[in-house]
Amino acid sequence: MLYRKISAYIEEHFKSGSDKILLIEGARQIGKSYIIRDVGTRLFPNFVEINFALDEEGTQLFKNVRTTEEFYLTLSMVAGDKLGNAENTLVFLDEIQQYPQFLTLLKFLRQEKRFRYIASGSLLGVTLRTTTSIPVGSIIRKEMYQLDFEEFLIANAFGRDAITSLRQKYLHKESLNEEQHRKLMDLFRRYLLVGGMPDAVNEYLASHNIVKVREVQESIRDLYGVDASKYEENNGKNLLIRRIYDMIPSQMENKKKRVVVKDIQGLTGDRFSRYQDEFEYLISSGITLSVHAISHPHYPLKESVQKNLLKLYMNDVGMLTSQLYRHNLRPILNDERSINLGAVYENVVAQELKAHGHTLFYYDNRQKGEVDFLIDDYDQLSVLPIEVKSGKDYTIHSALNNLLSVPEYHVLSGVVLSNEREVKTNGKVVYMPIYYVMFMNTNEQQDEKNVYF
Repeated sequence: MLYRKISAYIEEHFKSGSDKILLIEGARQIGKSYIIRDVGTRLFPNFVEINFALDEEGTQLFKNVRTTEEFYLTLSMVAGDKLGNAENTLVFLDEIQQYPQFLTLLKFLRQEKRFRYIASGSLLGVTLRTTTSIPVGSIIRKEMYQLDFEEFLIANAFGRDAITSLRQKYLHKESLNEEQHRKLMDLFRRYLLVGGMPDAVNEYLASHNIVKVREVQESIRDLYGVDASKYEENNGKNLLIRRIYDMIPSQMENKKKRVVVKDIQGLTGDRFSRYQDEFEYLISSGITLSVHAISHPHYPLKESVQKNLLKLYMNDVGMLTSQLYRHNLRPILNDERSINLGAVYENVVAQELKAHGHTLFYYDNRQKGEVDFLIDDYDQLSVLPIEVKSGKDYTIHSALNNLLSVPEYHVLSGVVLSNEREVKTNGKVVYMPIYYVMFMNTNEQQDEKNVYF
């Protein structure tokens, strides 16, 4: 079984005594149901799973349920022998977005305390935008992602003590030796090919066959397309979601990786606002990661965002390399100089930062240039710019230098992530190997302190 960090979070929630209902959100095929099922069956003698997507395709018993009384009756009809009480029974409502009325019903199920509940959904971000009554005080929303690089290391038998030591080296800005660095880079490059989708990781561990891994990734991609088609059909709109999604790999190969709206339909003068629904779906469904532009960064970054300049990354780097290189391993494993891996490296950094709790922005200033990422530095109450380099010219970063030289931004330092082993500081710039991105958590600094107030 694949180790997932969110498993401990779910377990702690149930052991904490909180009666709020945990709502696990995330894209399709990232392992939400599997982890909830594993934790639920370990902690509760009675575990009941209701998949609303399967119900909608089959008997539709729950489709028109609107009250708790109707729910208890229907639940008893399908799982009466597994129902005890709130101490020993967990009811898992899977794919809850299929029947949005249950999002409202959660409040009343919590109040009546008949059982414990947990819910999950694959398109919750889309559904919640149109749900009028969300029980804010009764639920805890938790975003889940595919395996991050740390989880991928553990899946590949990389020791947890070794990861703890690596974290300490990151915090103290220390380098690995040559042999350790080569080992980490080899695993990192394999992560670029496989990504973090659980089915793809399991296939890689079982067969080490890139053709079979790509088949898994392509099936997930097809599933995303089916979901988009259903969304368009249900909303009576002829949208261009699949067209924009398919454009992302080629768009990322451009020097400026932001979305160019005129390329969507080849219409000169096309406007960003025309595709608002498409962008909202791609982002809210979790199948893309959004990075908004900021020209004059100040902490907190969300106060400086520009809505009409946007970069979209794939939610999984393996899904990206599947589109770019198919079955060819050489561009990634051999680090071929003729192939620019900039888009791939940026994508993996985007998904790592997002999985670690960061909201993503990038610096785009007509006079000073473009820096790949900006994140909030909560420890310093400042902005942290991050430049990602895939080649040997990692010390060349004029836009980052320009940003750091602006006094009014109050930016204390910047980070350059690259293939290079050595951690070093030059002025305000800290150079780090790219695998250290796995430790750039929003709460990493607090992990090293005892904080009281």
